[in-house]
Amino acid sequence: MSNSGPADKLNQQLEKSQRFWGSAQGCALFDAQKACLGPIIESGNKGRALEVVMGPSMLHSSAASTSLSHTIQWAPSRAFAQSQETLICPLSDLALPDGCMDITLVHHWLEHTSDAHHLLQEAARVTSDNGVLVIFGFNPMSLGNLSRYLCPKRYKYPENHQQRAVWRSPRCLRDWLAFVDFDMERVDYCGFRIPFMRPCEASLETLGRRQNVPVGEAYMIRAKRCQQPVNTSRVKFGMPLAPLGRSFQVFSRETSAKTTPPTESRNQSVE
Repeated sequence: MSNSGPADKLNQQLEKSQRFWGSAQGCALFDAQKACLGPIIESGNKGRALEVVMGPSMLHSSAASTSLSHTIQWAPSRAFAQSQETLICPLSDLALPDGCMDITLVHHWLEHTSDAHHLLQEAARVTSDNGVLVIFGFNPMSLGNLSRYLCPKRYKYPENHQQRAVWRSPRCLRDWLAFVDFDMERVDYCGFRIPFMRPCEASLETLGRRQNVPVGEAYMIRAKRCQQPVNTSRVKFGMPLAPLGRSFQVFSRETSAKTTPPTESRNQSVE
């Protein structure tokens, strides 16, 4: 990256977040998010994918790797690059052409960058017309977030109130997506647990996802580009249509009676 100042900030934020995603609570939430992402991969969205993730890769699992032909990861610097094909560039200016990705995954970076609007615009730009834009974020209306305000010292991530202030609800991101001509198709909640306790059991997670209760620790937004309606109005010609069926026979008899003279009057005129 040409500008070392923003890169250093992103490196520090990524280092802090990776400590959380490596903890027991972060691993449990990450597994729940991957379970939400599974149906999108299995629904036939194949091709190239870009993931801008906070933690480890979400698309390099066995199911995703067999469905996707190519996956590109983003990193703020070479220190966090996991492969030679890692994309290293500013979040506000992704070095990719328009509409080149079938799946674009943004994992919690809209909450930890000062250029969140530009990141969303770039993610929408590189997504193809038939592609899917997936956004993961922390749910500000979750029970765990409400407990953070009561006992902030019990939670190490996020570390200050400024980071909690940028937690955006799906309703807010719906307006942001509409600005970039994307339509929010579905919102899935995950990470269900009881406040002041360790990660929840699998039964509670299964029940919460089945009912899709909007109190999970995180949410996943699935969005697609708005398709412009096609004008299907038929062209009206000025030529009148001939009557059909029985009315056509009546019309023919009446017309012939008016236009053809009787036979008797024709013979009299000849004589």
